[in-house]
Amino acid sequence: MTKKVPLGEDRQAAIADAAIHLVATRGLRGLTHRAVDAEAGLPPGSTSYYLRTRSALLTACVNRMLTRDLTAQPPPGAAGTGPDDSGRSGTDADPVDLLVGMVVGLVRDRPDDLVARYELSLEASRQPELREAIIQGGRQLREGLAGMLAALGIADAEAAAWPAAAMMDGLMYDRVAGAGTTLTPETFEASVRRSLKALLTGLNHH
Repeated sequence: MTKKVPLGEDRQAAIADAAIHLVATRGLRGLTHRAVDAEAGLPPGSTSYYLRTRSALLTACVNRMLTRDLTAQPPPGAAGTGPDDSGRSGTDADPVDLLVGMVVGLVRDRPDDLVARYELSLEASRQPELREAIIQGGRQLREGLAGMLAALGIADAEAAAWPAAAMMDGLMYDRVAGAGTTLTPETFEASVRRSLKALLTGLNHH
């Protein structure tokens, strides 16, 4: 059966997905317009038609990962503990479970995204346009996290979201690129839970 070639927005998403995979598996040296065409199964010249420059291709990777991050991020209300309109308690979701699920889920389901993100973050130190895309994306993600923390009643949730996000990023980085790669899935999850529980407890007591 002939593979259906994506068009329009689907084609642009396929290009970004292929580029992310190449960055994660071959590094930035392995990322070329031609390699993306081949990885995505697209006709030669497709990537350069949509993304003329290498900078545009790298930025597309960042924006694609951001879209996935925002889609996967629980809404602020998912962490709420206050009463609903009927006076009953809100969701029973444990805030620690929510954050642990975000970390473990990303590591399990999207390792390419994480590795590519770290590669692109280093490259961004030399490319202002790419750096701006990463900074803006990080702000959006932290705003969402701040909404979750605010729903938990944590004071100054916006400020607290920055160290919380940094801890989560560090845990994920260590798992895919550091000594954490040697941990069993069970040990890794237990360590993430212990760390985030301590963080939330400290924020609540601050």
